[in-house]
Amino acid sequence: MYEEENKRMGNSEASSSSSSSSSLILTSGASGRISALFSARAFKRLLMLLNAFVMLVVVPFRGKKGKEERVPRRTTALVDHEVAARRLLAIRRVLQDDHRNISVREYSLFVTARGDALFTQSWSPVSVKTRGVVVLLHGLNEHSGRYSDFAKQLNAKGFKVYGMDWIGHGGSDGLHAYVHSLDDAVTDMKTFLEKVVTENPGLPCFCFGHSTGAAIVLKAVLDSKVEVHVAGVVLTSPAIGVQPSHPIFVVLAPVISYLLPRYQVSAANKKGMPVCRDPEALAAKYSDPLVYTGSIRVRTGYEILRITSYLQQNLEIVRVPFLVLHGTADTVTDPEASKKLYEEASSTDKTIKLFQGLLHDLLFEPEQEDIVNEISEWLNCRAQG
Repeated sequence: MYEEENKRMGNSEASSSSSSSSSLILTSGASGRISALFSARAFKRLLMLLNAFVMLVVVPFRGKKGKEERVPRRTTALVDHEVAARRLLAIRRVLQDDHRNISVREYSLFVTARGDALFTQSWSPVSVKTRGVVVLLHGLNEHSGRYSDFAKQLNAKGFKVYGMDWIGHGGSDGLHAYVHSLDDAVTDMKTFLEKVVTENPGLPCFCFGHSTGAAIVLKAVLDSKVEVHVAGVVLTSPAIGVQPSHPIFVVLAPVISYLLPRYQVSAANKKGMPVCRDPEALAAKYSDPLVYTGSIRVRTGYEILRITSYLQQNLEIVRVPFLVLHGTADTVTDPEASKKLYEEASSTDKTIKLFQGLLHDLLFEPEQEDIVNEISEWLNCRAQG
């Protein structure tokens, strides 16, 4: 395990050479190309590129393994039925939780300013005094309930945990795993965080985010109005640097995501990417009906590229205390990007821990106990009492 620490030292200078060492990171240059694509002069060229893309990429995949599929047109009623089924399952799992001697697990629906209903749940300590609260955001395609064991472990340390299924995930509204705008998820997280802070006056509030959830947390705390309410953030395998399987996806994603936002592109995923080394944890994840296992939708993929590009251009304004943990063998998000965050952030209280040979889902790796202990100790040091 590689470890670097820089706690409360002030004047943390970003390394000018760090950006050059991260060759896999999606750089701000992609944003420049996307802006150029929308110029009037290039519009006809875009149409030609789009036609070529459809002919050369979409057509050859038809009838073959890993083919791209157009999402069938769904009525609102069908989507609502799907949401209702997912929500019912999420609620049933909360009600059937039989660990009430350790934690009190409850659920509620949180309505956003857009009118979307988001499924949220909480885990409260039973026999331990509450010393702080943690707002938890899951990663892409999963849901907050997957972190129930982790939440109960934090309960034992005196932390109440709140989880929110962001739009299109778990028991929340929206087509499963379709994210029209991650900015909406950031806004929802800010509003939910404000609600949690109001309900827990006097307690330090921390945020935990995994993968894309970590990117959402990080972008939210860049807002100074949010930062003042957050005592620190914990990020596992944050989606700060991602690498699509083919560069053409980066160039064409903004166009196709506008024209065919729900289009499913299996070619945009890296096939067979392992996320953890525990066979039982993998089986549990991919047999869970609340976990999306289909091909990524174009708009969702584009939104991930967009938020990672934004974060990489704004790492130096990160001021909140943070702990970032990443496996060196992660093939989903880039551990070099976590190093870049550590090096460039302005935070005077920052810690990075890289785990040799570990994969993406750190809390589901065989070494999960070590990961939980690292997180618990970091939180304990920054909580009151």
